[in-house]
Amino acid sequence: MFLLEHDAKTLLALHGAPVPRGVLLDRVGIDAAGLPPPPWIVKAQIATGGRGNAGLIRTATTGSELESHLREILGATHKGMTVRACRIETQVTGVEEAYLSYTLDPVAAGVRVIMSARGGVDIESLAAIPGAIRSATVAPQLPALVAQAAQLTTGFAPHVASALDAAARELARVFMEAELSLLEINPLFVRRDGGWIAGDAKIVTDDNALFRQPQLRALLASRAVAYPEAQRKQEHGCDYVVVDPDGEIGLLTTGAGLSMMLIDELRAAGLKPYNFLDVRTGGLRGNAMRLVSVLNWIAEGRRVRVLLVNIFAGITDLGEFARLLTEAFARTPQLKVPVVARLVGTGLDTARKFLAGRDIPVVTDLGAALDQVRRHLAP
Repeated sequence: MFLLEHDAKTLLALHGAPVPRGVLLDRVGIDAAGLPPPPWIVKAQIATGGRGNAGLIRTATTGSELESHLREILGATHKGMTVRACRIETQVTGVEEAYLSYTLDPVAAGVRVIMSARGGVDIESLAAIPGAIRSATVAPQLPALVAQAAQLTTGFAPHVASALDAAARELARVFMEAELSLLEINPLFVRRDGGWIAGDAKIVTDDNALFRQPQLRALLASRAVAYPEAQRKQEHGCDYVVVDPDGEIGLLTTGAGLSMMLIDELRAAGLKPYNFLDVRTGGLRGNAMRLVSVLNWIAEGRRVRVLLVNIFAGITDLGEFARLLTEAFARTPQLKVPVVARLVGTGLDTARKFLAGRDIPVVTDLGAALDQVRRHLAP
C-alpha cells in the first residue's frame, strides 16, 4: 500500500526518524494555534509524483497566503486524482538536497540501496551522469544494509557523506522494523554540520505483514478515510476496490487473478464492471457477514444494474457458499438488482438448489453468464 506523504512522515516519526514538524488540513479555515512555525510549505496529499511541477507544493509566510494556497490546491486534480488534504510543515532552509532509498528486489532476493549526493524533483535526470546515482543489492539484513550504504558514500563531501551514512543507518532500521517494500527519501535534507532530515517521504508497505505492525495498523485506522480499501481488508478480510463509479455490473468474485481477468473480459466485451473483489471464500467459515458487507458495498453503486457472481471453488464447497449467499441476500434487501451466477467446483448441485430458491439460475460457462448479463442490461 502506498502511503501519502503525511502518513509516511508520521510513520517515520513514530520510529524516531527526523521529519519537519507538520499538520494535515482538509479545509481552508485554519487554527493558527495548531500550526508549526512559519514559513510553511503547503503540500498536496495525493498518491502520485510530480506535485511540484504541477503547482501543488507552495511556500507561504503569512496566514492569508496559506489560506489562499489551500483554497487553490484543495479540490484540484492531478493525474486523475483529487486533492482532499494538504500537509502544512515548517520550511527547512540552509540545506542541500540528497537522495536515499531502500526497495525490495524480489529477483535478487535482497534489498536494493540507491543513493545520490544530489536529490530533488530532477533526480531522474541524474541517471545520465556517470556515478551520480549509486546502487547495490544486498541481503535483507540490517548489518548488510548499513555496511553497503557506508560504501556508497565514498568520495562524497564530508558533511554529505556523514548525513547520508547517518540517514542510511536510521532508515535501514525503519525499513526492516516496519517490513516495508519501499522507503524513499527525496529530497533528503543535508545540513552543513552533517545532520539530516526527511524533506519528503515515499513509503510502500507490505500488506501481508500488517498483522505484525501495530503502529501501522493504528495509523491506518486513524486515517481510514484516506485508505478505505486497506481498512476494509483489515476489518473484513477481503480485497474490494471500486474500479468505475459509473459501472453497471457489481462483481462478487474470488481469486485476485481471476477477478482481474474477469474485469478485463467484461471491458473487452464492452461492459462496465463496478468493482474488483477477492472475497476469499475460504475465510467465510460458516459466517455470512463478509458477504453481507460486500453486498452492501455493491449496493452503493449508483448505476449498478446487475450482480455477477463468479466463483471457482476448490477447497470451498459451493453448497455451503450458496447457503451463505442466500442468507446474505436476505440481509441486504436494498440491493434490488438481478443476479447472474457462474459457479464451478465442488458441491455445484447443492448450490443450484439453494440459489433456485431465489430464482437465480446457475451456469458454468462464462460466455453464457455474460449473455445473461447483457440481457439484464438491455434497454
